[in-house]
Amino acid sequence: MVQAVIFDFDGVIIDSELFHLRALNHVLARYGFEISTDDYYKNCVGHIDIDLLHLFKNKGLLRLDGQEIENLIEQKRDMVRELAEKEAKLCRGVLNFLQMLSQNTVPMAICSGSSIMEIQVILEKTNLHHFFNAIVSSEHVKNGKPDPEGMLLALRKLRQKARSPIFAGQCIVIEDSPGGVAAAKAAGMHAVAVTSSYDAHHLDLADKVVDHLGQLTISNLHQLCA
Repeated sequence: MVQAVIFDFDGVIIDSELFHLRALNHVLARYGFEISTDDYYKNCVGHIDIDLLHLFKNKGLLRLDGQEIENLIEQKRDMVRELAEKEAKLCRGVLNFLQMLSQNTVPMAICSGSSIMEIQVILEKTNLHHFFNAIVSSEHVKNGKPDPEGMLLALRKLRQKARSPIFAGQCIVIEDSPGGVAAAKAAGMHAVAVTSSYDAHHLDLADKVVDHLGQLTISNLHQLCA
């Protein structure tokens, strides 16, 4: 029986992955560096900002010191917030899915590589904040996905507020990237992948793959945890 659901944010709750690409290219433009949409979805989705910029630095694509990287991250996050406030849209099926979980008293958390401010701004704008018992953002972890650190922290936060025990094997993670699915599995949780960012064959480690959350029922979730 499912005891909790942990959601990724971008590409799962909010259709916002391209906000991150636009903002990233905007701040990188001064360095004559641009990421194509294909490269972004292939190599960048699921990574926290600092890991991504260090990856570019280690490949020799950017020559920046630590403070310059921090400044770029802040500039990128400011632009993402601006874009989200103007253009944010829920992914297909999300609202009904959240309502279904709430009606069945299933605790919910977010585990995302986005910043806490980005997440909170969008949750307030979309009036979804009341659904979630816990949020884990990029500021809360040392290691981004596919490391399971964030998933395990989200589970600990849910346990602190739960009236009964929540076990990793009874927890379902909703993800849209291979790294996110790998993090869920490494945490001992079940993974459902949505094909908003990757084709199904890239998500074959997931226990179930769907095109959108409207395709899932509470029975599906219970069966995954049986």
